[in-house]
Amino acid sequence: MQTTAVILNGPRDLSLDRLSVTPPSKGDLVVEVTHSGISTGTEKLLWTGDMPPFPGMGYPLVPGYEAAGEVVEAAPATGYKPGDRVFVPGANCFDGAFGLFGGASSLLVSDADRVTRIDPALKEEGALLALAATARHAMAGPGKAVPDLIVGHGVLGRLLARLTIAAGAPAPTVWEIDPSRASGAEGYEVLHPDTDTRRDYASVYDASGSVEVLGDLIGRIIKGGEIVLAGFYAAPIQFAFPPAFMKEARFRVAAEWTRDDLMATRSLVECGALSLGNLITHRAKAADATTAYETAFSDGDCLKMILDWKGHA
Repeated sequence: MQTTAVILNGPRDLSLDRLSVTPPSKGDLVVEVTHSGISTGTEKLLWTGDMPPFPGMGYPLVPGYEAAGEVVEAAPATGYKPGDRVFVPGANCFDGAFGLFGGASSLLVSDADRVTRIDPALKEEGALLALAATARHAMAGPGKAVPDLIVGHGVLGRLLARLTIAAGAPAPTVWEIDPSRASGAEGYEVLHPDTDTRRDYASVYDASGSVEVLGDLIGRIIKGGEIVLAGFYAAPIQFAFPPAFMKEARFRVAAEWTRDDLMATRSLVECGALSLGNLITHRAKAADATTAYETAFSDGDCLKMILDWKGHA
């Protein structure tokens, strides 16, 4: 069995090629991908070569952890059947390429336990489920406070704001320095940080991935306030200690979502409490993946790029 997949052979060396796929076992599903998303966080670091080393990572690799498609083969014991619409957070099913991510492929073989059934009405937006679950993971759970300030109005920042409002909490403030990304707020205010005079934020979530902003954030929190690192950071985290000492600042790192986050987020989407609309700004055919990845990583107007795999066997 073979698939057409995006292959990152090395930094800035990306192509579309054929790969052999490992045969499914009795607990696996075979999924025909219709849409996959391009992450401007982790995948950009892989593309530039700035990604810190992780176990199981190397080149060549198939990028992507946001894939939506339809089951084409399933054993009865999996609980799935052909035609089911599903979300797949990548797959490690390729012969000759690493699959630490592995979602940017026309065909995936995945353990059924990793796959999530989604509403058939979720077409390309189905690929956004992992990012929404990432936002939910940062906020949900014991001892966690919802944000009153979010830094960055990209897709993750918007999802954090939408989830805050869905939780019934006061609408957060969102900072954004790029004028092209300042629009699109739904029920909250987006400000340039230079125009914000507040110094009493209790819970600040950084979704920008920028380490330079930390110094300013420490000066904006109340005593004992928390700064949540919700982005992905290639550079070492640094800040001046005395201001953090005076504020008794707390720092928390938000890690990868869990299956519970995925299921809870799916429920929020299905009941209408969380919208995944108006987040995808760019679309491309899978055949144009090379150009699409460059656009996703270099065009500031591109919030989210989606690859369309339909008809690409």
